[in-house]
Amino acid sequence: MSATKTLFTIPIPPTSGSIICTEPSPAVYLLTITSPPDNRLTTTSCSAFLAALDLLEFGGFPTGVVITTSGIPKFYSNGLDLDHALATPTFLPGSLFKLFNRLLTYPMPTIALLNGHAFAGGLMLAMHHDYRVMNPAKGFVCVNELDFGVPLKPGMSSIFRLKLSADTYRSLVLEAHRFGGPEAKQAGIVDVLGGLDEVLALVAARKLTEKGKTGIYGIMKAEMYKESVDLLSPEGHLREEEKERRTALAEDKRREEGERTVEDLRKTLGEVGDRAAQGGRKQTGPKL
Repeated sequence: MSATKTLFTIPIPPTSGSIICTEPSPAVYLLTITSPPDNRLTTTSCSAFLAALDLLEFGGFPTGVVITTSGIPKFYSNGLDLDHALATPTFLPGSLFKLFNRLLTYPMPTIALLNGHAFAGGLMLAMHHDYRVMNPAKGFVCVNELDFGVPLKPGMSSIFRLKLSADTYRSLVLEAHRFGGPEAKQAGIVDVLGGLDEVLALVAARKLTEKGKTGIYGIMKAEMYKESVDLLSPEGHLREEEKERRTALAEDKRREEGERTVEDLRKTLGEVGDRAAQGGRKQTGPKL
């Protein structure tokens, strides 16, 4: 089924990208994100995403279901623009975590349609949706921060603990394993394999357009995922940053103590080795 009715378009400066909202089925809103070349998450793309969510909630549209996908066939999202994130101190609490939190507690069901790769922050973005549908024939999902030496922040990793098994979490985070569609389905990372038709079938089968109408859907999710909600809040982020600072100081101290211990051991073992060598030389003479 094709999405033909366009409701609004939000630009993503400074690129030529945009978020286009269409309505492939009554009260089913499809946000197609196109931010060349690979849908990296930046301040402006997060702002555009948040604006689209606000329009759907407060713009007079009937309560329904929100689907997100990519207008770039190869990538759902290739994660954070790392240079931008490192150079922008407010990016995590003010943009990325704000978006994650908004999705996690959104008062309508949300579905990420992964038509291509979802790496690192791109998979995190998908995990903060209620459901995930993945192309069975192409694309991988992975958390590859291990490969480029950037540790996960608490607000990034908690969603995997809450939604996935311990084995899958370990494979994602400590092995940087890449899951194709069928394997991701088996591991519980995605709910369904397919494209937009399968998304619409999921919406119909679970009557998802009805779920937000009582007004408590977002409240229920906030309680379900309260650990992540707390970690993604500005207050939680500041608290965890202070913990990280203290942990780094403690780690420096631990390394200094470890290096001193090793130096002492080398001296002790060296002395023992010297004595053993001297004793060995004494025993090598002829027996009388």
